[in-house]
Amino acid sequence: MDRNEGLGDFLRARRAAMDPERLGLHDAAPRRVPGLRREELAALAGVSVDYYTRLEQGRPITPSESVLDALANAFQLDPAERSYLHAVARPQAAGTVRRAPRAVQKVRPGIHALLARLEDTPALVLGRRTDILVSNRMGRALLADFDAMPARDRNATRWMVLDETARSLFGDRWEKVASEFVGTLRMDAARHPDDPRTAELVGELSMKSERFRRWWAAQKVVRFSHHTKYLHHPVVGPLTLRTEALAFPGDPDQTLLTFLADPGSRSDEALTVLASWAAGRSGADGGAPARGVPHD
Repeated sequence: MDRNEGLGDFLRARRAAMDPERLGLHDAAPRRVPGLRREELAALAGVSVDYYTRLEQGRPITPSESVLDALANAFQLDPAERSYLHAVARPQAAGTVRRAPRAVQKVRPGIHALLARLEDTPALVLGRRTDILVSNRMGRALLADFDAMPARDRNATRWMVLDETARSLFGDRWEKVASEFVGTLRMDAARHPDDPRTAELVGELSMKSERFRRWWAAQKVVRFSHHTKYLHHPVVGPLTLRTEALAFPGDPDQTLLTFLADPGSRSDEALTVLASWAAGRSGADGGAPARGVPHD
């Protein structure tokens, strides 16, 4: 059996992030390293120190569902982190097939039609490893012209981490948003552990970004959901938008991400202005509201 380095890395990072004081564990002398000791975590989870130590070491062990649940409770994991723990510890039981996913990611015609209907709402479809599979005109106007990028560069995590446009757009909240995309990439990597493009992307970002290396090592896990985003757009100024992430039935690898403003708000008015600006810019290409190409 192969060693499970992913499980060991995750357990060590989560243990180091736990606050002993918050759990009522007080020491007369300062701790040499942050977080809990292995014996303390093992006691919280109700497993032996030796067994927990072997899990952290990445030994070829397949923990039971009850052990994983006990660890999740001890670490106080949120639902996304629990799913990640099960995926990285027991990929077959978590529904992950140990083979590379199909080579090409395609967006079906009905999704293209849906994005065309959302002509005044910024929207895009994300695929495996947060690839940007398709974006509508407003999505490109709000964030970036992804269609102008080489196909292999159309990746949301890559754009957030490396592109200066993203840093400027999200301002002092950029680190939080970028680290969340890294957490989403980590979740996807657990679901598709043998995807070569994911490994290639992680390697590229690790080489080019110290922050990415730090965020990846922190083992943060994030699942797309609903959030409030604060942006400063170069054309329409500050925006407060609610993001909604919708998974498509029958295709868990694709997610529709939309950006919505509260009706009647200043941001709602700004999106109307942005829509007019985007329509004027797109006159030369016929105003196509949504474009995309297959991704590997």
